[in-house]
Amino acid sequence: MEGTVMDRRTDCQSRLLSPVKSQFASLFPGLAVALVLTAIGGCAGRQYGHLLANDDKDLVGSHAAGAATWNPLVEQSVAQLLSRCPTNVQPVAFEASDEMSLDPQSINAALASSGPATICFVGIENKSAEELGDFKDQLYEQIDSQINDGTYRAISRRVVETALRECRLRPDSLFLPANRDVFTATLGRSGSPVDYLLFATITTGTTDRNKTSQRDYLLTLEMVNVHTGDFLKESAKIRKGYSKTRAGKWWNYGPFDQADG
Repeated sequence: MEGTVMDRRTDCQSRLLSPVKSQFASLFPGLAVALVLTAIGGCAGRQYGHLLANDDKDLVGSHAAGAATWNPLVEQSVAQLLSRCPTNVQPVAFEASDEMSLDPQSINAALASSGPATICFVGIENKSAEELGDFKDQLYEQIDSQINDGTYRAISRRVVETALRECRLRPDSLFLPANRDVFTATLGRSGSPVDYLLFATITTGTTDRNKTSQRDYLLTLEMVNVHTGDFLKESAKIRKGYSKTRAGKWWNYGPFDQADG
């Protein structure tokens, strides 16, 4: 009799716990998936960082230009411009002394530069559809460092900004010869004679089609010779596509020229 009662009690407990076990078993796969997703994606509000090696690719921005856009633009445009710019510059006129011979060799010796040309990087003008944010100062430093690699001499940014304030001039007003003369004279008195003025301009062009857009980024460098007024200009361009889905790149720029219609 006692054994029968115990069996009935065990059977009753099994029937009561069976739905609970079944529900827990159905929730377990979902719980396991949630734990895996949490481990991969991280908790909300938490951010992880890691150092990048020199050969790691730059991150491509999903909403605006970033390192993958600006770095190649700077390297290409500066290299192209400096390759066309003479490394030694002298004013177009000079006074010959009575003892100086006027043969071609003596004239060339008199015009020979005593050092590399000096470039004054005035600044970057942003005419694009995007805010540069903290990239503006970094672009300035990248261009300035690439100029001052030993082939040319660069004037300190602090000296340039101080001279502009002293002359009460804006960077774009230096295209006028009179303002340019005042500015270069101020730099000369401060011990920083200049041969070239360098201006950088960023522009963009945007093409929209449904939920996809293409933006062309153009970095233009213009170099003005303060002695002659001549100028050189070089540009570098990068095209970038923005899509709402990962398949957008293939859909718009696939093998069947879908971008044309």
